[in-house]
Amino acid sequence: MDPSSNSKAASKLSIHDLPTPEPESPMRPRKPYRFSTLCATVENPDMKDQYGSSSVPIYQTATFKGIGNGYDYTRSGNPTRSHLEHHIAKISSAEHAFVVSSGMAALDVILRLLKPGDEVIAGDDLYGGTNRLLAYIRTHVSVTVHHVDTTVPEALHEFIHPAKTAMVLLESPTNPLIKIVDLASISKDVKERAPNAIIVVDNTMMSPYLQRPLEHGVDIVYDSATKYLSGHHDLMAGAITCNRDDLAKQLAFTINAIGNALTPIDSFLLLRGIKTLALRMDRQQATANVVANYLNNLGFHVNYPGLTDHPGREIHERIADGNGAVLSFETGNKELSERIVGGTRLWGISVSFGCVNSLISMPCVMSHASIDAATRAARGLPEDLIRLCVGIEDVHDLLDDLERALVDAGAVEYNVSQNRYVRVHRSEASETIARAVEKLELDVVVDKEWLVSAPGKVILFGEHAVVHGVTAIAAAVDLRCYGLVTPRNDGKLSVHFHDIEGFYHEWDMEALPWDVVNPTTAGDKHPEALDQKLIIAISEGPLKELEGKRAAFSASLAFLYLYLILSEAGRRPSINFTARSTLPVGAGLGSSASFSTCAATALLLLQNRLTITAPAPTSPSQRHIHISHQGLRALPQVLAEEVNRWAFIAEKILHGNPSGVDNSVSVFGGALAYTRPGFGMKSGMESIQGFKSLRFLLTNSKVPRDTKKLVAGVGEKKTNEPGLVNGILSTIQSISDEARRALADPEMPRKALLSALSSLIHENHGHLVTLGVSHPSLELIKSVTAAEPYQLATKLTGAGGGGCAVTLVPDGTYK
Repeated sequence: MDPSSNSKAASKLSIHDLPTPEPESPMRPRKPYRFSTLCATVENPDMKDQYGSSSVPIYQTATFKGIGNGYDYTRSGNPTRSHLEHHIAKISSAEHAFVVSSGMAALDVILRLLKPGDEVIAGDDLYGGTNRLLAYIRTHVSVTVHHVDTTVPEALHEFIHPAKTAMVLLESPTNPLIKIVDLASISKDVKERAPNAIIVVDNTMMSPYLQRPLEHGVDIVYDSATKYLSGHHDLMAGAITCNRDDLAKQLAFTINAIGNALTPIDSFLLLRGIKTLALRMDRQQATANVVANYLNNLGFHVNYPGLTDHPGREIHERIADGNGAVLSFETGNKELSERIVGGTRLWGISVSFGCVNSLISMPCVMSHASIDAATRAARGLPEDLIRLCVGIEDVHDLLDDLERALVDAGAVEYNVSQNRYVRVHRSEASETIARAVEKLELDVVVDKEWLVSAPGKVILFGEHAVVHGVTAIAAAVDLRCYGLVTPRNDGKLSVHFHDIEGFYHEWDMEALPWDVVNPTTAGDKHPEALDQKLIIAISEGPLKELEGKRAAFSASLAFLYLYLILSEAGRRPSINFTARSTLPVGAGLGSSASFSTCAATALLLLQNRLTITAPAPTSPSQRHIHISHQGLRALPQVLAEEVNRWAFIAEKILHGNPSGVDNSVSVFGGALAYTRPGFGMKSGMESIQGFKSLRFLLTNSKVPRDTKKLVAGVGEKKTNEPGLVNGILSTIQSISDEARRALADPEMPRKALLSALSSLIHENHGHLVTLGVSHPSLELIKSVTAAEPYQLATKLTGAGGGGCAVTLVPDGTYK
């Protein structure tokens, strides 16, 4: 669609139509000016220049003389800026417009509408600076921020609160993944569910020429006017538009109070730039369409609304008048992307976009580097992503420069039979001889099987609080996960997870992302942070086809991560790993930790990092008698500590921020008090006696829940309500301390011990309810066991992920 000829869009600008002469005849009424005419024609009927200048003058002054002239101090108002604001309102379908010193300054002004306790819903693919400012207000202003996939309007519903939701912050298309957001549907949904919520849209990617969100129910729109509105990257500016008088009044007050309004000279330059907005964008998006199709035809994954298969294209065509001039594409390898970006000459390596000159960048190391790698990975932002911001140069020159960079980087090569350049896939790029030599060097023959097992756990006190440094009291249960390693020796690696719908999958060894692995050697400790580069490579490579199979994907990711990083000195054994559990998966009884322990133990044995000495048979002639532990204590302490370190790495992959108690119980067994390091208290594990004499009833509610989300929710509650949550954590620490003293007191009467533990169970569960981690099924189990004739103490156990309840069973209770 050609915006310059879009009379439908222009008809919506009646408020700010330029005054036109009366028609010469009633039979030939004049039509409203179209967008490109509105851009080029700067005229404010209320501010006629006394000399009739054809260009708005620069009122380069700080003060104005006289009283009642409309202007007194440029911070509060300036004629040049007023002309600009009137002009922006005119082309934006807006009643009000304001211009400030930058796009981020515009967002800062808007976010000052919030107050402590408010909640904001924002997209999960936002400009890095936006994320940085949202993180600041979350930490310092006590505003809750929910990052949601806004491409699915229904995904917002669970986060919309009628009273608490104060703002929804959107982008469409998003930056840099070019996702499409249905601004109209979300605006309607939010207004129905939270009438007082303010819908805000960052429209920088489109500009008013291609998209006017106020026409779709949005309350406030802001642009980084540094980009398309200016078009030349010779000034910094931000624009805010709205139609509501009450919001305009608050925004004007803030801008005047903090003094970040745009200067007269920058207002003049921006006004001059807007005159050519339509002309520039027509050229830029036409060229962008050619570049996007070129890359798409080469076989790269390209993000651009102009492509027929771009997700949400139908929505974009409904709410926008063009496709814009920003696109992004993936190469499959970060180093390859770096070579491509570094090999361009005409494309300037720079952040930002919207300039008449074409720019190229890698968002993850430039514009979005302020978002930590883990968050980028969680939001699906590829490290190899390249963003192209198309300018007004000749399209042939741009394609030639880009093609040369692709060829020099080894991303494409000339195909004689097809008479064109084609993309080089990495497997094709490797030399056959090198692969054969590598295969000879790396093949490791496995000639034995390994069977390992690890127990689950029950946490009696300290769930969730243990993540924040509180001591947890936990014990192993006689339900276990079993891991079996069997040889394949056929160049393939496979897994079989019986408890995840019988999941089975195999991979060619050569197809695994060995090029990004930083292997460890025996005795090395894994860094505190996970290798996000490796996680992304596994997720987007061998596990790409498992998208949508969440449990199988997570378990496979944990196993492959350990397999790759533990492959010391090129040992790449071809094996099958089978896992099967008597633990109910997802019940909060440590099924994932027992799996992690089995996987870590098996792979450490496979790489000869653990040495198991078989006990000599007992005979009457031997002076030393071997006492069998039925395999329950197969590992000595030093080896158990090695297993525990790697099991914790697997738990990090599965849960994000585990406390470490689950894997510790799974590895060491028995009962223990565990305190997580890093909180200013004595950390580590201490064995607890006395659990063997206690009996517990475990009840699985079978309610599926997201443990990672629950743990994150408690962390968010701690940020928003530190006084409440810190008080609860302190109380739970006292509960754990009291339980340890009671269990360690040999003089305490049995009846008193059971009564004390029952009271502590009741108290601990009440605090977990306040933290928001219980659910109706658990409360029902608790009420049934507490009622006559049982009168038993029950609480949730674990992180509440699976909704499992633990009930203390007193002596003499048999039903």
